[in-house]
Amino acid sequence: MEKNEPTRSKYEEALAKYDTHLNDADIAAQTAAIIEKKVPENHTLDVKKFLFHCIDLTTLNTTDNDESVMRFTQKVNLFDEEYPDLKNVAAICVYPNFAEIVKDTLEVEDVKIACVSGGFPSSQTFTEVKVAETAMAIQDGADEIDMVLCVGKFLAGDYESVCDEIQELKEVCKEHHLKVILETGALKTAENIKKASILSMYAGADFIKTSTGKQQPAATPEAAYVMCQAIKEYHAETGIQIGFKPAGGINTVNDAIVYYTIVKEVLGEEWLNNQRFRLGTSRLANLLLSDILGQETKFF
Repeated sequence: MEKNEPTRSKYEEALAKYDTHLNDADIAAQTAAIIEKKVPENHTLDVKKFLFHCIDLTTLNTTDNDESVMRFTQKVNLFDEEYPDLKNVAAICVYPNFAEIVKDTLEVEDVKIACVSGGFPSSQTFTEVKVAETAMAIQDGADEIDMVLCVGKFLAGDYESVCDEIQELKEVCKEHHLKVILETGALKTAENIKKASILSMYAGADFIKTSTGKQQPAATPEAAYVMCQAIKEYHAETGIQIGFKPAGGINTVNDAIVYYTIVKEVLGEEWLNNQRFRLGTSRLANLLLSDILGQETKFF
């Protein structure tokens, strides 16, 4: 019998330690209750300033080029001069071929360089290509890598290939943070999102991230709630604290506060820093800045 056990049994054993049999309607109700009861109290100036400091300021456009990315980065440099009383964004997130441009242009401290990698946004390419792309991005200056979970293999039940690939990319990243994008809109169910979260953490993710922003639906409060619950349970099981990053479809200040509230209520104060909580967005920076300053501002 032992010889006939599937090679992925250790992944099934890992999942068996957690409750992955979730009901989507229950998750929606629990998420709605948190939003209704807790979000209003977090509409404060301090929370908005904190959220700004958690932004991965992102440009992932087909039209990006060296000059546009340089200008994008210069805005982050100028922010410290224009708004010395506010903490800057957490990171600049770009395609891997622009890592060197950002590194050469970025002048401020404590702003990381993040690159999407690993066949972004579909993850449909050879693992060898993902490894090479990740290594090249880090060599060119990336501090963090945002890779995409192989959703197709996950949905087919090939957990071994999914986890092996994450592990391989983490070995390339070494001390650099690896964020694993689950593409929760493609996973669809709370059960799938919970399983993908656990397997990603088990395989070496430093962060789990909702979405690429290239598929709809992108981030949702329900997906965030499930992912944060998974992080909480994984921490209880292993003692390891994994970061959380909602991304895609964060269009308003209230959206950002909803995600902040979920993290605060599920994970607690220990996760309320930009080492464990990020927001992947571009449009939100000006919206938050306008709200903080009390007037419409289009700095970025």
